[in-house]
Amino acid sequence: MLRLFDTALGSVQELSLRDPGRVSLYVCGSTVYDEPHIGHGRFALVWDVLRRYLTWSGLSVYYVSNITDIDDKIIDRAESEGRTWSEVAQQYEKMWWEAMDRLAIEHPDAEPHATAYVERMVELIQQLVDAGRAYPTTSGVYLAVDTIEGYGLLARQPLSSLRAGARVAIDQEQGKRSPLDFALWKAAKPGEPSWDSPWGPGRPGWHTECVVMALDLLGDDFDLHGGGIDLAFPHHENERAQAVGVGRRFARRWAHSGMVVVEGGEKMSKSLNNFVTLGELLEHNDPRAYRLLVLSAHYRSPMTVTPPVLAAAAGGVERLDAFARRLAETAATAEPDADALSRFRDRMDDDLDTPGALAVLFDTVSAAHSAADAGRPESASLAAAALSMAQAVGLVLGGAPAEVDDEARALAVERDRARQARDWARADQLRARLVELGWAVEDGPQGTTLRRP
Repeated sequence: MLRLFDTALGSVQELSLRDPGRVSLYVCGSTVYDEPHIGHGRFALVWDVLRRYLTWSGLSVYYVSNITDIDDKIIDRAESEGRTWSEVAQQYEKMWWEAMDRLAIEHPDAEPHATAYVERMVELIQQLVDAGRAYPTTSGVYLAVDTIEGYGLLARQPLSSLRAGARVAIDQEQGKRSPLDFALWKAAKPGEPSWDSPWGPGRPGWHTECVVMALDLLGDDFDLHGGGIDLAFPHHENERAQAVGVGRRFARRWAHSGMVVVEGGEKMSKSLNNFVTLGELLEHNDPRAYRLLVLSAHYRSPMTVTPPVLAAAAGGVERLDAFARRLAETAATAEPDADALSRFRDRMDDDLDTPGALAVLFDTVSAAHSAADAGRPESASLAAAALSMAQAVGLVLGGAPAEVDDEARALAVERDRARQARDWARADQLRARLVELGWAVEDGPQGTTLRRP
């Protein structure tokens, strides 16, 4: 069984399933107020790989990942651009899923939206107030964290330590008792979207949406809650606190993925304005190269994305494609080599060690080539094992290049001319048309290259 580093326990633990053979997985999704950047791409790929591997291993996975479609950042953007908050949310949610599709990330089984769960969030908040865990003020309703046993678990710090390091919130919310207490419900401000509640019109705090969605869609004591490491505290801790506050069992295990960092070690984020959008990355790189790059870093480690490492990943994809073109047909009817698959599983089951698993994959590819060169029959079973490993982590390997039709060839030539003239808008239009026609578009020293995804 897969073992993952449990943030709450600070150690690698076996994934203990509530229901044998079935995995219930919740991952915090996107807040749709801007274009997704490559850090979001890394995050989404990590959980896509985990989900695919669990499925490949024979488990049934029910995967839930939410969309935050109402939030301070969405409201601020709408106000600055003179649009409605829903227009902003819809625009950037569309961009999110387009980017996920280009990365070949499978959609969740459920994609709950925050605005669809407001009524249930109000119910949870009322339960917390009735239980003496939360208190209303003129600015909203807050959870009193000192009423929650074990608060600070995901920060790996006791409440006393967190309290000592806390500072009073800048906006000085009226009636807030402690700087660690957090908003469950925010009183409406003029011009902001609002919903009715026992405490007056307002909207839920960010920390409340995921706990309600997870418990509704996955039930108590679900198997695994994931997300980026930046969410472990306070967001995930505050989710957990609300479940504890109403006597519900929340996630059995907590796992968190590392950040993409820029050169110098600073994390990539929108708030720091140091990000590269996924659109920019995928305009010039095979999406599979980015998946391979993500696989080459351990999911909990920081990852740096630079042109040299992307080029190396692209080279790795080319090696795998050449292998598939040579041996995929031979492998089609063969039984995968059991020893190779066992070594691959050992690495993946050991805290999702994808760098180690990739090493097994490339070693198996090399062994298959060597066996084929020598005319040995085991080349087929080794190739079948390598192809199965690639499938397990979502790497689709190319066979023979597709024949480019006249229309696509003409569009590619016109696009090269537009790029040479630095007419980037026209080049983007032509690229979009080629994608509509079903082509993956890659840029290289020889110009535009087309292949079938």
